[in-house]
Amino acid sequence: MPGPFKTEAVVLRSIRFGEADRVLHLYTAERGRLGAVAKGVRRPRSRFGGRLEPFFRTRLVLHEGRGELCTVTAAETVHAHPALRERRDALERAAEACDAVLRLFDAAEPNRPAFHLLCRELALLDSEPAAATRAHSLAFRLKLALAAGFLPELAACAACGDPEDLTGFSASAGGVVCAGCEASSFPFGKEAHDFLTAALGRPLAEAPEALEPALRQADRAIAETLEHHAHVRLRRVA
Repeated sequence: MPGPFKTEAVVLRSIRFGEADRVLHLYTAERGRLGAVAKGVRRPRSRFGGRLEPFFRTRLVLHEGRGELCTVTAAETVHAHPALRERRDALERAAEACDAVLRLFDAAEPNRPAFHLLCRELALLDSEPAAATRAHSLAFRLKLALAAGFLPELAACAACGDPEDLTGFSASAGGVVCAGCEASSFPFGKEAHDFLTAALGRPLAEAPEALEPALRQADRAIAETLEHHAHVRLRRVA
């Protein structure tokens, strides 16, 4: 029903609109993905100050009208993540994380695990310089795939169920595959498999590391899974 409502949100993206406004892409705890306009936010004396910048976690009061965009009427900062803005690597990882959420969750439907995972990722990038690695970003992306319902099969061959001799990965089959079912797969080594299973089983703050060849295979496995099953193409993790 149209009218005002409160929600907590992460600002995924901000786009200039008109002379002084901005259109915001938000991911919210209660309503999932939302679009909103912040009127006058670019004016020097805006009542919103700098509280609606990308990567901010905020409490918002929004007004829902008949159009596609809500209107921001009040904003309170929960976490500004100032430290990540001072490090280029952390800033790039934060942009990757927000872009992944923006592309993968495009509906106004709540997904609290995805919201809290994003909040956790931004907090880690803000507080832990060591979190701005390719391995950590891939661990986040794998957990995000789980929250979206697109986790690949990692325990046994996705084609025949055999838990042994898992040497390939096939997005069309749904995950790792054995030597006898590898016709449509790409080579997937033990280190890449171990990395994904460890990343899935550990808290995000304890994401495992791996050598570059294994990370490339893991990145490809996650990317092709989401392309095939979610029809979403994410930027490869650099």
